[in-house]
Amino acid sequence: MKIFFIKVYRSLRRFKYAFFSNNRNIEGSYKAHQPVVCNGLGKISFGANVNFGVINSPFFYNSYSYIEARNKDAIISFGNNVNINNSFSVISEMRITICNDVLIGYNCQIADSDFHDLRRDKRQQTDPSPKEVIINNNVFIGNNVTILKGVVLGENVVVASGSVVTKSFPENVIIGGVPAKILREL
Repeated sequence: MKIFFIKVYRSLRRFKYAFFSNNRNIEGSYKAHQPVVCNGLGKISFGANVNFGVINSPFFYNSYSYIEARNKDAIISFGNNVNINNSFSVISEMRITICNDVLIGYNCQIADSDFHDLRRDKRQQTDPSPKEVIINNNVFIGNNVTILKGVVLGENVVVASGSVVTKSFPENVIIGGVPAKILREL
């Protein structure tokens, strides 16, 4: 009986957060183990076998994934076989691409913009220069990672937990730290 109530609770949570979603420009589909909110005016696309949420992991019952293609020109695309843990957020004003076979740990944030102009006299205005983010094939992103605008991660990169990624890295390296740097080659 307990399992039945857990399944009903999870279904109601997913339905509630889907109700909060306002983006109607979505291509493809995903599997939501945890609730997912898709907002914004831009395009969001999903390849085959994209999964959000992990039952036996932190933040499963008290968080959700948030995807926002903020303006009409923004694009967020997920490739095939992407697995994303709990409490994930991705917000785009330009373009964010997550390629194939990517693993993302819990509490990860990805943004292609500062969202506000950094000049003090224009701070209330939007970022005038968002920069595309690309997460290439077979990248493994650990828990509690932040990836900022303009970052391109080469194929097979591993990002250590707790990292803040502020610049691009080549393929086949392990990176980590605040700000992230190359720790070793694979």
